[in-house]
Amino acid sequence: MALVDDTSLKDGALRMSEATAGDYFALLKPRVMSLVVFTAFVGLVAAPVSINPMLAVVAILAIAIGAGASGALNMWYDADIDAVMTRTATRPIPSGRVAPGEALVFGLVLSALSVMTLGVLVNWLSAALLAFTIFFYAVVYTMWLKRWTPQNIVIGGAAGAIPPVIGWAAVTGNVSLESVILFLIIFLWTPPHFWALALFKSQDYERAGIPMMPNVAGEASTRRQIFAYAVILAPVGVLPWVLGYTSVGYGAVATLLGAGFLWYSWKVLVMPQDDRAMRPAKALFGYSLLYLFGIFAAYLADCVVERVLAIGGA
Repeated sequence: MALVDDTSLKDGALRMSEATAGDYFALLKPRVMSLVVFTAFVGLVAAPVSINPMLAVVAILAIAIGAGASGALNMWYDADIDAVMTRTATRPIPSGRVAPGEALVFGLVLSALSVMTLGVLVNWLSAALLAFTIFFYAVVYTMWLKRWTPQNIVIGGAAGAIPPVIGWAAVTGNVSLESVILFLIIFLWTPPHFWALALFKSQDYERAGIPMMPNVAGEASTRRQIFAYAVILAPVGVLPWVLGYTSVGYGAVATLLGAGFLWYSWKVLVMPQDDRAMRPAKALFGYSLLYLFGIFAAYLADCVVERVLAIGGA
């Protein structure tokens, strides 16, 4: 048990917290963290040079801890709006299982630990990128953009797109065009993914006072912007093959996945105005998760196959 704040660090009311290990794990946003770890791992494997296996494990672990720290800091600051949104009301802080002060300290300690570990044991470029990612997500996006502009997820999406670049930098000590393309895929994927969610959760965002695109620009404008991003994302997803970084196998998978993204986005664009169930938006949201996983899984498989063939031909 710890004597901590009841609602925020700004008031003096104190209570006893009885948070469990599971509650602290939930603060890390494990589903988001798993996506961060996966994309960072792909960036690490895609790098053209090898890394000591132990250092690779350290790098991925540090990136995972940094991602979790960002999630904890996000939940600390957003506890007030999380409490009024149906999909977030059961999170550890608004449900009362973890006190805000505990979450803040937890996030800050993990942030420092992850950055210092990556810097001391791997290299300082990757550590600097990780520190920037944590700062951008926790401060620039969470504390500023999210409550200020409907472009919050567009600009803030940069934080979620950096992990493959961090993985690449952990191996090479630099940033290349190939790693930037991996960044762009996630960056362009983020707005249609979250705007699809915002379409069928618009009442949640309205209650919380968050200026998501459907609540500010309207559903019709949001649907058009989703489709516009899909039109850009589909060819960018194929760029690694076009530029010779991957084989035709990846190119074929990326083309099919991009065509699927365009199809689901088109269905959102033309869905009837009276479709209050928002079935096309829900379908796009689900498919977008499959798309990103499929793209990076194909990239990873292509890199592994290339390495195996290179070893076999040596």
